[in-house]
Amino acid sequence: MSSETTSENYGTQPKRTIHINVPPHVYILPGTAFVVGAMIGLRRGARTASMQFLAENVHRPPTTVQGWYFYNKTKNYRVLMAGMKEAGWNAARLTAITGTFVAVSEACEYMGGAWDEMKEVASCVGIAAAFSGLCE
Repeated sequence: MSSETTSENYGTQPKRTIHINVPPHVYILPGTAFVVGAMIGLRRGARTASMQFLAENVHRPPTTVQGWYFYNKTKNYRVLMAGMKEAGWNAARLTAITGTFVAVSEACEYMGGAWDEMKEVASCVGIAAAFSGLCE
């Protein structure tokens, strides 16, 4: 007896499922680009904001313990905010560039034929166009 004709499955429809096959590089490459862009942006933005805060406030150093506390507290908040802002911008920019590479590569693979053989060249041209558009 097959499993479809047993007493517990008699008269029921088999379950329908939808299967989507997504190649791993479609989500791994942009995800990695997002993480790397966020780390780079956080570091660069925080360092720039720290130097800017020090340069803006070098002429008026605090004179009390409470003044130093609020000075460092304000500096840390500004550094964190600028770092997060730069992290978001760099992550979005690098993810967009990597997403363009993956999209053009997948489109060439989908079209097949001669496009499948030159998908790397087409992806690099697509990246060059995206990079020149995003990075001025």
